[in-house]
Amino acid sequence: MAVSIRFRRGGRRNRPFFRIVVADSRSPRDGKFIETLGYYDPLPDPEIVKVKEDRMVYWLVQGAIPTKNLKSILRRQGLWAKLVKMAEEEKLKAKSKSQQTEQKTAEPQAEAEVATEQGGNDDRPEDVH
Repeated sequence: MAVSIRFRRGGRRNRPFFRIVVADSRSPRDGKFIETLGYYDPLPDPEIVKVKEDRMVYWLVQGAIPTKNLKSILRRQGLWAKLVKMAEEEKLKAKSKSQQTEQKTAEPQAEAEVATEQGGNDDRPEDVH
């Protein structure tokens, strides 16, 4: 399932208000969504953008793709660079954790292989004639 981060329009005619949501890319603009990440109000003079940064980073790491409009608004607010940096850090943390677990599982296997090559830890009975 392709997931995108995009706007969901609210408000009345000529008074738009947008929620930032994570949704399946095939669903309609105001249709079903997975999670609300924040909102965007374009009407006040300094436009208002509120984002749950931790959840936005989570979805970026998971592979969700933000729309052009959302990305440009986050850039204007100075949030995009911060979010991308946080997402890269999360990816590095996850990668280092997976490498550590691989090393932990590989060490006992390597020790067992060395022991069998040296003739130790052989559970088979020896042939006695």
